[in-house]
Amino acid sequence: MFLAYNWVRLIGGSLRLEVTGEEQFKGNDSKLIFCGWHGKSLIFASYFRRKGYWVIISNSNDGDIQNEVFSRLGYKTIRGSTGRGGVRAALQGVKALKAGGTMAITPDGPRGPSGIVQGGVMLMAHKSGAALVPVGLSAQKAIYIKSWDKYMLPYPFSKARMVFGEPLVIPDGADEAAVEEVRLKLESEINRLEAIAGDWG
Repeated sequence: MFLAYNWVRLIGGSLRLEVTGEEQFKGNDSKLIFCGWHGKSLIFASYFRRKGYWVIISNSNDGDIQNEVFSRLGYKTIRGSTGRGGVRAALQGVKALKAGGTMAITPDGPRGPSGIVQGGVMLMAHKSGAALVPVGLSAQKAIYIKSWDKYMLPYPFSKARMVFGEPLVIPDGADEAAVEEVRLKLESEINRLEAIAGDWG
């Protein structure tokens, strides 16, 4: 736990991070769900620390470690995933968002498939009225682990980018087809912003 916590805090804090597009949310981040792919979550976790944002952590042994790490980083945590406790976790997320909370979510996690937005985040956005904010992330120098999400471990002091897109809102009274349209748009936007963030010339 301490190794993971120190890795996020020290490596994340060392990155020469260039942030684009966040100014649209300055002072007004209530009822937002920031969405970035699971494989780039180290930058995500480091940048949003100490803001009191909500995250969802799986009910697994690895999740127990993650829960401790994210709590130490200043996040509020909800336990659950698509496989175990997912509905309960989503309902807790809806409650937190309706109360004005903000979430930082890896919408393809915790099991994937990578780059596919899962239903839980869409349910939370639909039921709470929160906006989905696509985020693209990249590090110029990094190691990629051979895992389902090709997890990225940036080198210390690497250049990195975080690009925020325009918020996406599920319309009131949206049917299943309308929700699916937003889901696909969210996937497309995260991928587009990832391409922008990863263009190092």
